[in-house]
Amino acid sequence: MSVFGSYWNAFKAIKKSYLLYGGILFGFIVWMLFLDTHSWTIHAELNDEIEALELEQEALRKIIKDDKYAIEQLQNEDSLEHFARERYGHKKKNETIFIIDLSDTLSNK
Repeated sequence: MSVFGSYWNAFKAIKKSYLLYGGILFGFIVWMLFLDTHSWTIHAELNDEIEALELEQEALRKIIKDDKYAIEQLQNEDSLEHFARERYGHKKKNETIFIIDLSDTLSNK
């Protein structure tokens, strides 16, 4: 009986140490995943923000590319006149311009 009792006491001591260290490890994992300033949740939010900013950056680069092309095209005087006529309704002397707005027309339903 004493042999079994000594094993039982050793098992209790090991069980207590495993529970202690397991609890500490569990607490550390919870702290690092959710509560710390460098937590996993904050990193996930930052990664989402980075992806959104990268998409915005690509959209802005496309706009810049289109604007550079427009500036390049407007260096020619004929293109500049065409742009002014279409966008701002400029006209030559003794010229009448009729603007047709397609949104005012009846739809074919």
